[in-house]
Parts: sequence; structure tokens; C-alpha cells
Amino acid sequence: MLRWLLVLIVLAAFTAAGGYYVAGRTTPPALTITKPDAVIGQRGELALAAVAPRDTLTALTAVLEQDGQTYPLFALDAPGSATLNQTAPDRLEVSRPIGKADIPALKQGPARIVVSATRKSFLNLRQVSASTSKDFTVRLEPPRIAVLSTHHYINHGGAEMVVYRVTPSDVISGVRVGGTDYLGVPVPGTDAATSGLRLAFFALLYDQDLNTPITAFARDVAGNQATAMFIDKVFDKPMKRSKIEIDDRFLQRVVPEILAHSPELTPAPPAGDLLAGFLAVNGDLRRLNAEKIAKLTGTPSPAILFKGPFVQLGNSKVEANFADHRTYMYKGKEVDQQVHLGFDLAVTARVPVLAANDGTVVNADWLGIYGNCVIIDHGAGVASLYGHLSSIDVKVGDRVTKSQVLGRSGMTGLAGGDHLHFTLLVDGHPVNPVEWWDPHWMQDRVERKLQESGVAALPASR
Repeated sequence: MLRWLLVLIVLAAFTAAGGYYVAGRTTPPALTITKPDAVIGQRGELALAAVAPRDTLTALTAVLEQDGQTYPLFALDAPGSATLNQTAPDRLEVSRPIGKADIPALKQGPARIVVSATRKSFLNLRQVSASTSKDFTVRLEPPRIAVLSTHHYINHGGAEMVVYRVTPSDVISGVRVGGTDYLGVPVPGTDAATSGLRLAFFALLYDQDLNTPITAFARDVAGNQATAMFIDKVFDKPMKRSKIEIDDRFLQRVVPEILAHSPELTPAPPAGDLLAGFLAVNGDLRRLNAEKIAKLTGTPSPAILFKGPFVQLGNSKVEANFADHRTYMYKGKEVDQQVHLGFDLAVTARVPVLAANDGTVVNADWLGIYGNCVIIDHGAGVASLYGHLSSIDVKVGDRVTKSQVLGRSGMTGLAGGDHLHFTLLVDGHPVNPVEWWDPHWMQDRVERKLQESGVAALPASR
């Protein structure tokens, strides 16, 4: 009997020792803080996760520390305004707002989030804890923006440029026209990190109202924003209207070839129905092409690559203007309406097409209604497009100079005859190129503003 009693005592001792050993080896809760980001402002968010079996989690707290003060944010037994989400049996996610609007005592400057948690161990013999923290900055003061350039006039469908200074220099800034933002770039020859000097090209698009609000803006990562009005005058530029007759011969020449190059056009129009094919090309494919052009020109070089005025195709006759409103007629009936967003320039068949200014080639391939097409990035959001080419002599990535041969004119794509379709783009939006061809406009809208703002002008044209 005594022997069995001794055996039981030894077993109990081993069990207790094993329990304490296992308890000591129990994994503490795993904690992560995914938000706030590096900066918060009037609005901010706390997002954290605790990984531990839910029935073992005995405590979970989050506090904000700033200037020696502690502000409770969350406790497992008093969640308050926090949202809890049990995304897995052993994962609890917590979120709640933490901006100035939610914590009135919050001040501008550095702060820290501290999260702590405790869970029960094996057989509830002890508890294990863990904590983590994340530093961030509270930014409550809006950035500052000051327009330095003067005399800002913009034509309907045209472009303009503004020079301004932002503080601090790391904010996002530019010009907002209605709901479209045109981001600024560092002024050439200045230190972007210290000077805060920026310039932005922007446009009042042909289909925007003349009274569309235009403001310079600066916005920090916390959402604080400052704006400045600066436009002196907006000029109306009436758009022309024209009728274009299309016939079966034209449709037979252009529609099958364009469709063969356009697998992105889905659903494909009915086979053999040339008019349906034309309408799909002229409408749906035109919109897809516009989206691709915007994407190709959406990450331009921040540096200004062009020098002086842009060059129009030499000795060319203008066959169609910018923003012409076209009505398409087939067998005496109206079948479609579209807006022509470029200039059609004709000389003779297969003339050399020259780069309008210095830049980098971002497209040198077939592009829907434009057929063989070259697009050049000129920096600071400015780009040019050359469509309907019969041949292309450059490739993507090539650095080209003003008047360098890009290819030869032709009638590929949706072209009625041999000509060059030329489009000037600002942040992917077509604008009237006439301004950019004008040396006086370039001098007044670009060079003068840089000089008046106390910085060097752009390099002279070659």
C-alpha cells in the first residue's frame, strides 16, 4: 500500500512539474499594429490584431502616448467605439478612429500606440503577456501654398502653367480643375526637397464648363489641405462642327484591318457587318484607346524634356481641327457622332513625320483607331501623339530630339487618306496643340513665369 502511495506522489510531482514546464513554454499572444500609418491628422485609424485562442485571451488593451500623457483607446472588457472582428478562431482584429476629431487632446508632433495582451497558459497554471508599439506623427496644421507666377489665362480646350511654392516640401500638390488633378513637378534647377518650388501644367478640357473651378492645392498624407485661387481669365473657344460621309469602300478598307489588330474590343461586332464594326471601332474602341493613352502617359518623367515651342508638321494643310464635333453619315442617314481630339495635317503621301520636341518614346506600335502610332513623353505631364503612320522608325525607350524622324505619314487605322493625326496631351488629356506651336505662347506661359519666379528659364531650343 505504501509503495502505491509513493508511486502516486511521484506521478503527481512529475505532472505538476510538466504542467509548469508547459505553462512556461506557452506562446504569448502575437500582436500587430497595421494602422495608423506614418502620419495622421484630423482623421486617423487604429487597426490591430491579436493572435491567440479566443478562449485564452484574458486582456487586450491599446493606449496612445504623447508628451507624457496616456489616452486609453481600447480594452477587451470595455471596447467602447471600437469594432471587433473575429476573423479566425485564434485571430481577433480591432479597429477604431483616433484622429484629432476623436481625441481632442491630441497635439501636433510625435506620438506612439502601445498594445498589450495577456492569455492563459496550459491548464490555467499561469498567464503570459506580450506588448508592441508603433511610432507615428500627428500633423494638424494644413500645408501652405503660394502662387508665384502671374497672369494666368486659359482657353477652353487649352492648357496653362503655374509656378508655386509649397511648405512642407513633401506634400502632394498641383492644380485641380473640377474633379481632375494635375500634379506638380519640381521646378528645373531647384532642390525639390528644400525649395518647395513646383510647376504644374493643367488644362480646361473641351468638354468642361467654362465656369469649372480651377485651384492650386497642397495636400499632406494626413489629409490636411490648402488651396489658392489664381486664374485671371478663361476664354471661350467655340468648337467646329462637320459632317463626314462614309461609304462601303471606306468601311471595307479600314474596319477589317482595325478589328484584326484589336482583340481588346469585346464583344466583337458581328462578322461581316461592316457598319456595326465601324460603330464599335468609332465608339467603343476609341474609348479603349483613350484609356490606353492615358495609361501610357500616366507616369511621365518629372523633368521637363522639351525645349522651346513645339514644331508643326512642315508645309502641312490642316484638314481637321481640335475638338471638331463630327457627325458621321452613311447612305444619307446619321449613324454616329464623335469629337476629334487632335489636328489632321496633310502634305503628300508618306512624308517624314518629325518629333515635335525632345522626349522619350513610350509607344511605337499599332494603337486602335490611330493605326501605327508613336507617343512621346516630353516630361512634366506633357506628351504628343502621331497617328496613322505608314511606318515607324523609333522604338519604345528611345530618346528623341526635336525634328528627329519618327516614321512616315500614312492611312493606317481610321483614316480616310494619307495624313498625320497629331494630338498634344497634358496628363493624358488631349488639348489644343496650336498654343504649343506658338513661340509667343511658350515664351509668355512658360519662360516668363519661370523667370518672374526667380528661377532659370528652360534650356533654349536647338
